[in-house]
Amino acid sequence: MEKGKNGLIFVLPALIGTFIFIIIPIFCSFALSFTEWDLLNEIKFVGLSNYRTILGEKEFLQILINTFVYAVSTTVFAVIIPLIIASVLNTKIRGAEIYKTIYFLPFITPAVAAAIVWSWIFDPNIGGINLLFKTHLNWLFDTHLAMPVLIFVSVWKLTGYNIVLFLTGFSTIDSCIYEAAMLDGASSKDMFFKLTLPLLKPTTYFVILVTAISSFQVFDLIYVMTSGGPNNSTNVIVYAIYKYAFEYFDIGKSCALAYILFAVILVLAVLQRKTAK
Repeated sequence: MEKGKNGLIFVLPALIGTFIFIIIPIFCSFALSFTEWDLLNEIKFVGLSNYRTILGEKEFLQILINTFVYAVSTTVFAVIIPLIIASVLNTKIRGAEIYKTIYFLPFITPAVAAAIVWSWIFDPNIGGINLLFKTHLNWLFDTHLAMPVLIFVSVWKLTGYNIVLFLTGFSTIDSCIYEAAMLDGASSKDMFFKLTLPLLKPTTYFVILVTAISSFQVFDLIYVMTSGGPNNSTNVIVYAIYKYAFEYFDIGKSCALAYILFAVILVLAVLQRKTAK
């Protein structure tokens, strides 16, 4: 009993912090999603009006499509590419530790700093990309190019972290399985598709889920590199939440949009879990 009390004392600061900074804001923001408030005047209850207004706006459909295009594309590439690289690194190639460090560096680089540097690289006037390929493309100012650029930067940043996760998954696979497969005459291709991928299912599911959720919540890259432009072509849900709250000062719609995003992620997580089973 005494040990339980001591343990509670040590955990209490974390519990208090979680309650104050996470639990209470969750319930408060949910309540505010049914109100009209501009941070200055009195809070006014409007029921489901915010949800109906947002879902009825043409701009919302474009934002939703942008979010799905960004999240799905980023998830696909940020899972397949790290899986391939991790497979190569798992073969114990020379200098593997150096490669792991190089790949992981983008992930620990602050997102804002990385976004600023990539904005310079893709600058149409002084950017290294145009100078390297001798082109004159307005990468971040073209409605057809801005989103692919953001997806590329996101994949670049997430690749190192996902490589580490896949390497962890590889380490859980017993080498005896591969030795038995080699004795049975299995080729490298057969071992990868018929042994490695099935045995990596738990890791792959986790990587897909984490990558998808983080992609749906992207904000910093959009804010720094494109500000949702050009012509709303890169505007996503989280950036729209920010604009509603701190540009339009419409806290009610901002909170309502946040819970629409929560519902989208929840549905996708449930579907993904059922698909994995």
